[in-house]
Amino acid sequence: MKSLAYIVKRCLQGIFLKDYIEERAVKVAEFIIEHNATVRQAAKKFGISKSTIHKDCTDRLVQINPALAKEVRTVLEINKQERHIRGGLATKEKYAHVKN
Repeated sequence: MKSLAYIVKRCLQGIFLKDYIEERAVKVAEFIIEHNATVRQAAKKFGISKSTIHKDCTDRLVQINPALAKEVRTVLEINKQERHIRGGLATKEKYAHVKN
C-alpha cells in the first residue's frame, strides 16, 4: 500500500504539471502568432517535440482559450498550405551550393 505522503506528492505533481502545460500551450500559441512561426520553429524555440507543439495548439488550447486557438489554427493552416513551397526552396538552395 502506498503511503499518504506519496499520494499527496503525486496529486500535487499532477496539479503543477497541468498548470505548467496550460502555460506552455498559451506561450507557444502566442509565439506562433507573433512570429508567424511553423510548428518546427516553435518546437526548436521551446525545446519540445513537434508532436507536443501540435497537441498543445490543437487539443489543449481549445479548452484553455478558444479564441487564441482559432488564431493559431489560422496561422498553422497558412503554414500547411505554404510548406511545399518552402520545401522546394530549401531543395533549390541545397543544390545551388553543391554546384558551386
